[in-house]
Amino acid sequence: MAQIICIANQKGGVGKTTTSINLATALAKIGKRTLLVDCDPQANATTGIGIDKTALRQNLYHGLIGDVDAMELVHTTAVEGLSVIPARVELIGFEVEMMAHDGRELVMRELLDEVKEAFDYIVIDCPPSLSLLTLNAMASADSILVPLQSEFYALEGLTQLIDTVKRIKASLNPRLRISGILLTMFDRRTNLSFQVAEEAEKHFNDLVFTTRIPRSVRLSEAPSYGEPIFLYDPSSVGAKSYMALAKEVVER
Repeated sequence: MAQIICIANQKGGVGKTTTSINLATALAKIGKRTLLVDCDPQANATTGIGIDKTALRQNLYHGLIGDVDAMELVHTTAVEGLSVIPARVELIGFEVEMMAHDGRELVMRELLDEVKEAFDYIVIDCPPSLSLLTLNAMASADSILVPLQSEFYALEGLTQLIDTVKRIKASLNPRLRISGILLTMFDRRTNLSFQVAEEAEKHFNDLVFTTRIPRSVRLSEAPSYGEPIFLYDPSSVGAKSYMALAKEVVER
């Protein structure tokens, strides 16, 4: 049965979608049947993996409101072993429509239960907020991976996120744990990146992944071509870093 990993941080621009796409791809490339779930109404993971969202008839929203079964939403990708449940802007409506719904925080868990046996890993890309969609993702997940930008103020807000994880663990999902904190946009040329890494390791010890994702033009370019880094530039340092991360995730 699949291990479900939620990629979350309420701060925007920290590399959540880049990490979701490329971690899912790396897991598939090492032989794990992997499903990427785009849980963000902006649908950047959907377009970044090569799906034309304008052509979609159904997306995650339709599964969450009960219109279709989960397997009807699963699309194959150009990467062998990697599938995706796409998103579109309709997801914004989920928050409003489910506001008075009993058990609204557990809707995604029920949906993913339908496909858990078909995959080894499910990776959920969350929106940059602690919204009902993010709560649903955390309530569904076995673990949460937190991308942390290697820049000033990076640690601000992380305490709030960890408090939220503790509350969800206590009330909705006792199996939820923090898989790790991933340093992204790491620039070896600056002292600041090393200072952020040092602070993170001081506060969170073994929770910080050994792998650090470098600041990389190739990683930034790949989504505009609808490709993970492993298709866009498989020999790049970004591809090597995400492969290292996937192996570290599996070992943990």
